[in-house]
Amino acid sequence: MVKVLDRGHVRLVDVMGGDAAIVQAARISYGKGTKTISEDRGLIRYLMRHRHTTPFEMCEMKFHVRVPMDCWRQWIRHRTANVNEYSTRYSEAIDDKQMTNPDAWRLQDAGNKQGSDGFLSQLDGEIYSREEEEFHDYATKIYERRLGKGIAREQARKDLPLSTYTEAYWKCDLHNIFHFLGLRLDSHAQLEIRAYAEAIAGYVQEAFPIAWEAFADYRLDGMFLSGPEVAWIKNKLFKEDDPCVLDADFPTRREAQEFMAKLARFRE
Repeated sequence: MVKVLDRGHVRLVDVMGGDAAIVQAARISYGKGTKTISEDRGLIRYLMRHRHTTPFEMCEMKFHVRVPMDCWRQWIRHRTANVNEYSTRYSEAIDDKQMTNPDAWRLQDAGNKQGSDGFLSQLDGEIYSREEEEFHDYATKIYERRLGKGIAREQARKDLPLSTYTEAYWKCDLHNIFHFLGLRLDSHAQLEIRAYAEAIAGYVQEAFPIAWEAFADYRLDGMFLSGPEVAWIKNKLFKEDDPCVLDADFPTRREAQEFMAKLARFRE
């Protein structure tokens, strides 16, 4: 189990498949040892590079997560997973709320309406952290008084803050986990959900090392070029002499050949 934020966590419950299962699905074959490890690695990299997603969908991971409700709202937008969440209609709400340290209050990014940039001073932050704690205590007392009066749990919960923790089982195939991580590991993602993505990424890397390598190379550390970007490079930067591309510059010879084909586009 990996602890996340102050009271959250990510725990891997189950894994179906591995790198070999991706290869098997791609080849529609049975058994082990039909190809070498290097050939399996090359195939997985080819699948990732060319966005052949179905073989990755044959593998799944199931997690038990404990997460603040405001962060969970972003998480649950990834609708391709199977989810079962803790119900505050049937049970009393989890008596834990995410707290903010005085030095962790982020300022609004002036150029990005959905992002943050910089931090409030710790002196000012102490005021807001104290107010936060007082508000949490008051919200909890209101909730508990309602329950004590016999008010239905489904209604008593309505004024709980979004910082209240919830728990869920989240099961997703590998292709859509990669999609989740591609978005939520990005530097523009909200810090809180990025922390959960980093915890999940550690489990994925351990369970699918070859697929993770390909994902990191082509998604996390790679970039896409748009048509206008290609045109700009073609017209402004490309030199007349042929660039030297070596097989040793790439993990596989095929990748070197595909890169040379990309460079050739700039001469068209």
